[in-house]
Amino acid sequence: MNSVVEVRFKGNRKEYFLWPFDDALALHEAVIVEVERGHDYGRVSATGATAERKCGGGCHGCSLAEGAPPAVERKIVRRAGADDTRTADQLHSEEESVRRAVGERAEAHGLAMKMSDAEWQWDRRKLTIYFTAEQRVDFRALVRDLASVFHARIELRQIGARDEAKRLDGVGRCGRQYCCSSWLPELRPVSLALAKDQHLSLNPSQISGGCGRLLCCLRYEHDFYVQARKRFPKEGKLLRTAVGLERVLAVDIFRERVTLQAESGDARVVALERLTSELEAAVGGKPPGA
Repeated sequence: MNSVVEVRFKGNRKEYFLWPFDDALALHEAVIVEVERGHDYGRVSATGATAERKCGGGCHGCSLAEGAPPAVERKIVRRAGADDTRTADQLHSEEESVRRAVGERAEAHGLAMKMSDAEWQWDRRKLTIYFTAEQRVDFRALVRDLASVFHARIELRQIGARDEAKRLDGVGRCGRQYCCSSWLPELRPVSLALAKDQHLSLNPSQISGGCGRLLCCLRYEHDFYVQARKRFPKEGKLLRTAVGLERVLAVDIFRERVTLQAESGDARVVALERLTSELEAAVGGKPPGA
């Protein structure tokens, strides 16, 4: 029975293939897969139910929710051998010089393009060049030039700053590997409104990642902040507590504490659990989230 397998390639690119054999593949195992007009080399990153779920959630046309299998047609040809791995390593070692050579050709053609990465297909039939540019670029003449130089099918692919960071990888301001390169399944738009909801600085230089765009974590952490704040009173709200009328100055959702200021100007920090008890005991008190 065919099983779905997720295979990763250079630059955190991943695709899904069928494994038509009975013996199971291991994670990180090298394989040769079918691609358009040839074969490519990659490593297994997910198998079985995990791969099916990721495939169904990351592509269009699959309806796993309705019980249908993922619409995967291409297959894994075989496990990669030592010679296959040496061929792949040799190609990877050449890609940096290829990237520089393509950049020089683009400059000669007068094209405003920044070459981010080059990726050879394992069978050397195709060369993909990833680049960034401020505007759309007419690179048809450049493609013909590169085809005559490298004797392969040339694909020039324009990517954004986030996609470039995902391909090249790096360490974020938090000291950890970029989320987009390690585990984040998709890149979604991030706006300053998300930072405002989380009470963060609105200075872009302080909440931007290595790509120069707003941090991806502002998006995927947003739901946590929204849900957590529902348990706390809103900043600026007047509450009747055991002390009397107090205004909420700030809330700390991680330590579960609330900073209050009385009419006299005195401030205190109280645990959310204690504040909840005070509000319930006080005459006319309301729940914190009200």
